[in-house]
Order: sequence, then C-alpha cells, then structure tokens
Amino acid sequence: MNITWKDIEAYLSEVKDAVGKDRYRIARNSRRQDNIDLFLDYVVNEARAKEILLSLEPADFSAVLQNEHTGFEHERLYVFGKDVSLLERNGAEETIVPLYIKINNLENGFVIVISFHRQKHPLTYCFQ
Repeated sequence: MNITWKDIEAYLSEVKDAVGKDRYRIARNSRRQDNIDLFLDYVVNEARAKEILLSLEPADFSAVLQNEHTGFEHERLYVFGKDVSLLERNGAEETIVPLYIKINNLENGFVIVISFHRQKHPLTYCFQ
C-alpha cells in the first residue's frame, strides 16, 4: 500500500476530530491486557491518554494492517508509535515510554483505539 504524508494527515485529522468530540474509546477488555497494564504501570488517566492521541503526527505513523476479525476484513487499522514521558505508578520518576497505538477509524466517525500500550518491539516509521 502506497501511503503518503498527506494521506496520514487526513486520517489523523478525522481521528483527532473524533477524539476531540469524545467519540472514541480505548479497548480495555480481557483480550487487551497490555492496554490495561499501561494504566496500571504508569500514571495515565483518560485526559492524558486523550492528550497523547491528539499529539499524534504523520511522523509517528508506522503501518496499515488489515483487520483479521471475521466480518471486519474490510477495515484498515493504522499503527503509530509515540515516545511519551510517563510517571511510574510505583516509582518516583518519569520515564520515556515508547507506545504502540493501533487505531480503527470506523465509517460512522467513531474511533476505537485497539492498542495503547508499551511497544513490545521497535517500530519502523514510514516518514522518519
């Protein structure tokens, strides 16, 4: 897939519009333990998570993945990485945490942040 900087700017514009209007959610169910762990390991509340999402830039873009869940194969999931400074919940210092952020911008204008957790592997960025 040939993605341009402008494509990602347009995608992020739609995502940020939805996030700004609170038309989004971060998945925190039994299959998303890594997302839950981020909120347990670091001082991250909804406002901080929203701030991080609104700070995404095209330079943070890594990849587009096809949704592999049955019935949703037509959906494209966009992967971003972002280094953010977070306070350790059980510590006294802030640390730079590389985040893995996978977003599904639904056709109805609602955004599901499927992944919002510490990176398990370094990402490759398209525009860096």
